[in-house]
Amino acid sequence: MKICIVSSCGGHLTEVRTLKAVYGQYEHFYVINDHILLPEDMRGKTHFIRHAERDWQVLVNFIEAWTILRRERPAVILSTGAGPVVPFTLVGKLLGIKTVFVETLARITRPSLTGRLMYRLADRFLYQWQSLKPFFPEGQYGGPLV
Repeated sequence: MKICIVSSCGGHLTEVRTLKAVYGQYEHFYVINDHILLPEDMRGKTHFIRHAERDWQVLVNFIEAWTILRRERPAVILSTGAGPVVPFTLVGKLLGIKTVFVETLARITRPSLTGRLMYRLADRFLYQWQSLKPFFPEGQYGGPLV
């Protein structure tokens, strides 16, 4: 099984990498929305995409998602946010790729915009705080990742 880890840089990337004990046993690659200095284990298996901020560049992300997902052929997309996961999930649906989304740890009392969108799109949706249950009644509480 191959896993595509989609993330924005910074906290979301740090957070999703806490799951490496789970996804690290499988073939995997990363998609991030900015050029950063990569840790050794991400070198050679990271795709960089355009940084879109809810603007026209999201259209470029759809093209990037189509190109990367068709080339890599993952079975699963995994993400804790933010925005880049939406185009990847929508393209993934067209290609029969499942998505697992974990609402970010930073959202304790109210969901993020990405979380609200991904609740409807993801095949499996998890949240890290019990206080989010009213917003995600069909989601699954997984506890804090950190």
